[in-house]
Amino acid sequence: MRDIENEYQRKFLVVIDDTPECDRAVTFAAHRVKRTGGTVVLLSVIDSADFQQFLGVEGVMRAEAREEAERLLDARIARIAAIGSDIRTETVIREGDPLQEIERLIAEDPGIAILVLAASTSSEGPGPLVTAFTSRSGGGALPILVAIVPGSMTDEQIIALT
Repeated sequence: MRDIENEYQRKFLVVIDDTPECDRAVTFAAHRVKRTGGTVVLLSVIDSADFQQFLGVEGVMRAEAREEAERLLDARIARIAAIGSDIRTETVIREGDPLQEIERLIAEDPGIAILVLAASTSSEGPGPLVTAFTSRSGGGALPILVAIVPGSMTDEQIIALT
């Protein structure tokens, strides 16, 4: 009989974008994995709605968006490597509606146990992803934990927490 409890390695999903708070979520997930094991899954979603307005240059815009997604992922992988060279990572690039692609990846990968988001420090609110995923209840809620890291936390505070 397999020892599922010892075999299971949970995955922390972090949505990668160019916001300052993204690094807060990456730092939290990387330090949790460093201490407890598992994998950090870095997801970059290219919003396909941006291409529909400019059909003549859609291919060029899509290629540029993919290059930017890869650049953002590479920067976060370097940040994770600085935290610990033994931290496992996976990268995923999707195209579509960000909320739908996050949900789709969670549904496809049963190892993903925690979605790590960081709240914006802006006076306009915590950010669209935090708002979208925390306002759901009942059947519309995600089937995993959602960890929200305050965007104002320092690396030292995050390390102490993890």
